[in-house]
Amino acid sequence: MLKLKPTFDLQRDVESDIFRKEASVCRVQEYSGAVDICILNIERDGSILYSWKGAAGTTRIGKYDSNAKQNKLLYTFDKQVCVSSCSLNEEETLLAVSLAQDTGGDERLQPISKCLTLLIEIHPINNTQVLKAVDCRVKVQFLNSETDGRSVLESHLLLLSEDGYVDLYHVLLNKQDGYRVVMGNPERLSKTAERIVEGFCWAQWDGHTQRLYYVAHQLARTQDKFLMRCVQFYPSHNCETVLELPLELPATFFPTVNFVNLGFDHYNMERPEQGPVCMKVFTNRIGSMCVCYSQPAKGKQELIYTVVLVHKDCSKTFRVSLGGDQPSHRAAHLHPLFVPIGYHILVYLQGHFLHSINTRQQEMLCHSLFLSGVDVDMGLQCQSANITVLHAEEESSSSLLDLGNGRIYTADLSPSFLMQILQSDTPSRCPSSKADPQRLAALHCLLVYMGNDPSMELKIIEWLCDNMSAFGSFDQIQEFILASLYRISYEKSLSLDKVLPYSSVLDKKEILGCLLEVPGVLCTTELHIEPVFKGKARSLQGFWSELEWNTERTKYLDAVPNPRYRTSHIQADWEKLKSERRPSIPRNNLEENTKKVLSMVDTWCCDKKLVPLFQEEDHQQRALIGLTVDKLREHLNRHLPRIGKKKIDSLVVNYVAKLLELIRHMLESVWVKHKLGPRVLCLKRRGSPAEWSVFHFMFRILEATRALCLPLPPDLDNSGANERLKFSILKRLPESMEKRIYHMWDHPVSSASISRDYTRMLLEKHGNKGCAFPSRDKPGFTPEFLPLTYLAKILSDIEEQALNPFEEQQNVDAKFVEETALKQTLILLGFGEK
Repeated sequence: MLKLKPTFDLQRDVESDIFRKEASVCRVQEYSGAVDICILNIERDGSILYSWKGAAGTTRIGKYDSNAKQNKLLYTFDKQVCVSSCSLNEEETLLAVSLAQDTGGDERLQPISKCLTLLIEIHPINNTQVLKAVDCRVKVQFLNSETDGRSVLESHLLLLSEDGYVDLYHVLLNKQDGYRVVMGNPERLSKTAERIVEGFCWAQWDGHTQRLYYVAHQLARTQDKFLMRCVQFYPSHNCETVLELPLELPATFFPTVNFVNLGFDHYNMERPEQGPVCMKVFTNRIGSMCVCYSQPAKGKQELIYTVVLVHKDCSKTFRVSLGGDQPSHRAAHLHPLFVPIGYHILVYLQGHFLHSINTRQQEMLCHSLFLSGVDVDMGLQCQSANITVLHAEEESSSSLLDLGNGRIYTADLSPSFLMQILQSDTPSRCPSSKADPQRLAALHCLLVYMGNDPSMELKIIEWLCDNMSAFGSFDQIQEFILASLYRISYEKSLSLDKVLPYSSVLDKKEILGCLLEVPGVLCTTELHIEPVFKGKARSLQGFWSELEWNTERTKYLDAVPNPRYRTSHIQADWEKLKSERRPSIPRNNLEENTKKVLSMVDTWCCDKKLVPLFQEEDHQQRALIGLTVDKLREHLNRHLPRIGKKKIDSLVVNYVAKLLELIRHMLESVWVKHKLGPRVLCLKRRGSPAEWSVFHFMFRILEATRALCLPLPPDLDNSGANERLKFSILKRLPESMEKRIYHMWDHPVSSASISRDYTRMLLEKHGNKGCAFPSRDKPGFTPEFLPLTYLAKILSDIEEQALNPFEEQQNVDAKFVEETALKQTLILLGFGEK
């Protein structure tokens, strides 16, 4: 499921350097002692802090610079100590360390305590100050500055205690002798501590955004209440609470204090990290926040996990059956791994299931991929319990740390795995098939999240060609079009999620049960989770303003009827426009919309034209293009005025242009796939299997786009070869389909009709009564030649129903009409052949 790329290996990148250092210290050619390297922390800039056992019973702390690919020794303790927490300031002048009491050793730290927290000067190594000596675990973490590190003469340190409080130390620094950096007034250090949090039971640090999330247990009058708060630290190192979010949790949800993203304590791993709670917060720069937590159900063979979608003002709780062969005592300690990738949250329970939750289109289960069984594997080479997720808000992919092996991988979704789901041979014509929702979710994931890869898009089009008949529960061509269109705009604003079309399934009056539920999974949704934004969050630009806007806009869109634009909603306007002799919508406005769109299409497709398309003749499609732009722009301006009219206009034009480009791309791809030339589907020979496949695919595109009332490129190039192509397609149509598709072929036929009528009018005007003009009602073919008589009748009937482009139209292919009129003149005067 995941594509893993190794970026760090403790043995490869660190261990060899350590052995060289120890060999140098011991003055031996090769050091052979045990070093026991432990990763302690990963700082904001990617630097990895680690400790190891040095020669002569020492403990050393080093740093690996992930950018320079170099190791550096930071500090050496002259005896064996247990480092449970460690952090390095940005200027590399101070090192904060928490030492756990080693109860198994002969020596004890002085003073007698379970944890000793130190602040050490290391530029150069000099003074050491004791910050805490307590009987509980203590975590340390330096804040980062946005200023030039060389000019900073202060550092700020967070100290988080297992007793449930957080202190912020402001450490003033002085320079001595031009290079020595020492603490100013170290004896007054404890008096600089500022208590910023008290009474927490869970805390998570986000170094990339300088945020501290914590959960506090509050006693209400009627029931226990948990409140998650977020403290934002600013470049000035001031801080304030910017968010409060109530959480519905059992009173015993946090039996012990939990620390997340605050380093790795190798001496207390059996405590909260392996307890009954797993909770993580993930954010994205465009303004999304997901709070994920799990809780095993006592006495039941199931796992309960919740994803709170703050940006969607809702939470979704899933209860997944684990099967009857799972011992209840073991099930009580199972926790899934939460991995954010793009706009998906992967929930993985090794050996049981993998659930890729769509956090932007969460209404229906079929848009989230769920796989179950012992064969479900994310591609990890270790137990998921040893994995730590490293996530940065500005990155679409995550990193995974295998703490047991000391390796870090970047993780992304595997396109080959998703393609295997699409291409699976499981029968899906049965409406109850569970393969349909899996294919639908995999298709959307490939198109939206990974769709910027042209080779991947081509593979999907080839899959569409090989599976042309609609599946039992959805139309894959419609899904391909809508998901691809959604991709070009989904990164611009989260508020577009509930406004733009996403899936044709949402338009269905009756949705099949297989798309609404997953066997063995029960999902409940809670609306209106009531986040409260406080302080500067209301005025800050960037993440907090976007999150607040998305939350408020979601509440508004949930309250108004039909917030999502549905392409089928313009069907009535389109039928009205076609029937009006004096349209209510000015044709000039529609034509301007169309010109903007077609100029974008021309820009995108100027290389090869296997199936040449042009814009001059098909006036109905030009009008539908303009109408689509007009209605979509009106819809977005009504519901999302904050985006701005110029941005909305640009978005809409790109949206419709991409639609036309998609259809062109599908046609060209199927032409290439079947190796067809320009002269195909003609009357002179029997159609080949390849031609029939192309013919079938073209009509599937017509069927899919007509059901959604989507415009098409404004017609095929009117060359002689393509004229024969169009007429040959008409010839192959059953009579029952004639009225269903005649409007698609109005203008190639109408152009000839216009020319003939124009010629007839001119000749009659000049009194040329001797010419025998062929009648539409009585074709000039011998009745014995039935195929041509039948074809002529079909074309004559279509011609009668076609709109006249001369009626209130300003865009007629004059050159084509002129050439055809000249040809008709020669025929009518007896100088040319029909």
